[in-house]
Amino acid sequence: MSLITNILFPVDFSPSCFAMGAYVRRAATLFGARVSLLHVVDPSRYNALELFMRSPAEVTDDHLAITREKLASFLDTTFPPAEHLRIVAAGDPATEIAATARKGFDAIIMPTHAGVFRRMLLGSTTAKVLNDADCPVLTSHHAETIAPRPLEHREWLCTIGLGENSERVLRFAHQAASEVRANLRILHAMPGADTMLPVPDPGQQMESRERELVLHRIGELQAKVGSHAQVRLAAGPVKEALLEAARQYDADALIIGRSPQPGSIGRLRDLTYAMVRDSPFPVLSV
Repeated sequence: MSLITNILFPVDFSPSCFAMGAYVRRAATLFGARVSLLHVVDPSRYNALELFMRSPAEVTDDHLAITREKLASFLDTTFPPAEHLRIVAAGDPATEIAATARKGFDAIIMPTHAGVFRRMLLGSTTAKVLNDADCPVLTSHHAETIAPRPLEHREWLCTIGLGENSERVLRFAHQAASEVRANLRILHAMPGADTMLPVPDPGQQMESRERELVLHRIGELQAKVGSHAQVRLAAGPVKEALLEAARQYDADALIIGRSPQPGSIGRLRDLTYAMVRDSPFPVLSV
């Protein structure tokens, strides 16, 4: 069975969502997946006059009716309504998106609205979805300016640490890349190490031994999931090292891990936020 068979595409009718349609279509084609479009009517955006004249329930009904008509024609050439389900809901957008995704969807694809998302990451709908959603989430702030790769171009990067979550992330990346016949590369950051220098003195010899241990551990992880991906060790602070290493490749997407459980802090950590915000490619958070 395919890893991704149903994709949820939340839309707010913005230029970013319109541009994102091409990315969603490409992903659906690669995986042979179905796409459903979702729009969430947000009651917090009702104006005071509406609520003065009618009850909140009546206002919601009107907004839902208008939205159904608008959603039916939105991206109707890319996603014909007869083939792609349209879903309308009311409530907090992030909450409704995550809740809808739990009803049989394998992935969410949505833009990050680059400017606002970069400045107010913690307050954005996309950030909340990244934290709340159980399924993988593909995000991009490149949709309006960069066209998706041709179907023949399939270069993927996967960043992993060496923690308990690493095997899960690598297993997903390997399976997904195998399904679409993509070339997968693994990135791992070694803070403070310099992977490009020779090893003439004891300090560098220690770094060399550390690299060998890291490569051995990554090799064990690859053996568990059946992967034979090329490994790139990046030197320096984790975020900067990983992003700099990613920029060396002409990749379709960067796969990163989120915590598998929301917990008291949430699925997203500072590093995950930074990678989503600053990645040169669309990011698939799993």
